[in-house]
Amino acid sequence: MNRRKFLTRAAGTLAAGSLAPVLVRSAAGAEPAAVPVSKSPYAPRPKPQPVVKPGEFVFASAHFDHGHITGQTSALIAAGATLKWAYEPDPKKLADFRKRFPQAKVARSLDEILADPEVKLVNAAAVTSERGALGCRVMQAGKDYFTDKAPFTTLAQLAEAKAVAARTGRKYMVYYSERLTSEAGMFATDLIQDGVIGRVVQVVGLGPHRLGKAGRPAWFFEREKFGGILCDIGSHQCEQFLAYAGAKDATVTSAAVGNFANPDQPEFEDFGEASLVGDNGSTNQFRVDWFTPDGLGTWGDGRTFVLGTKGYIELRKNLDVAKEKRGNHVFVVDQKGEHHLKVDGQVGARFFGEFILDCLNRTEKAMTQAHAFKAAELCLKAQAAARRLT
Repeated sequence: MNRRKFLTRAAGTLAAGSLAPVLVRSAAGAEPAAVPVSKSPYAPRPKPQPVVKPGEFVFASAHFDHGHITGQTSALIAAGATLKWAYEPDPKKLADFRKRFPQAKVARSLDEILADPEVKLVNAAAVTSERGALGCRVMQAGKDYFTDKAPFTTLAQLAEAKAVAARTGRKYMVYYSERLTSEAGMFATDLIQDGVIGRVVQVVGLGPHRLGKAGRPAWFFEREKFGGILCDIGSHQCEQFLAYAGAKDATVTSAAVGNFANPDQPEFEDFGEASLVGDNGSTNQFRVDWFTPDGLGTWGDGRTFVLGTKGYIELRKNLDVAKEKRGNHVFVVDQKGEHHLKVDGQVGARFFGEFILDCLNRTEKAMTQAHAFKAAELCLKAQAAARRLT
């Protein structure tokens, strides 16, 4: 499934349909036979529904420097939130946003949003280096904050956000979309938490992306503003490692970055890799890059491999290359057999509804603040430790 389309369609609004067959191997060792998913030991939970009624959770969207703002906004609306305001200094970005979300009133300034007592959350996708300061301003105004990844470009920004969040009691939450809006990724989260593959030993993540160079803004190629490839798209990989391995902390054991194909942008990095060891003994290796060929039918062949003591899981998030254009393939091998589940359109993205309820109830069911900050810390440390390959 094309990630951009998924992000704009949003969680909870995907078309429902029956699960595809699961592959299981017979006792005689014959080729896998297709059986209905109802006979599989694994099936998605019911898809999430809106958690609040119109007007019960009001939010604003501001600073539309990254296209993820559309997915963030759509997913919150699908979970029941009410969009009241839109603020963006660039008239074109603002007009494009309001074409999709005409219900949003145009705010004259961010202060107008922050002064509105109805607004409980500010949702933003600013230039990466500006996200930390913006979040602190929002939290100091008594609102919760939801930002695109990566949430920071320096450890100093992280430290400031931690201090403000602790002092105000407000949330600084992050749109780690490669797990949170991946139906395969969220289904794997459930399987792992249910103990299907036992204790997680290792997570391997592959996060290729298509560059689309001509359409990128100038700041995207400036190191001070985008933070580096491990800070940027590597943040997804750090977050999913912590989530799948159940680790609370980790150490970066090696990291490397390079610019192999974009000499005209000397501050840019188009390749990165890192290895981590979790505080529970689990390990993580990941690779991120901007080398998706034009011939691939989607933005990137994202894959995740999770090894456990009782089995393993492979995720083919966006397509099954050269076989099927739809994504969200989950392969599970356990002590009883082999299982291929196609969960596209079946899982939804429960994070957004849970996050709304967390904001209302001051709970941490969707994601803990410590987890969101720790993923940010690890990608920043990996970036700082990275050896340059080119």
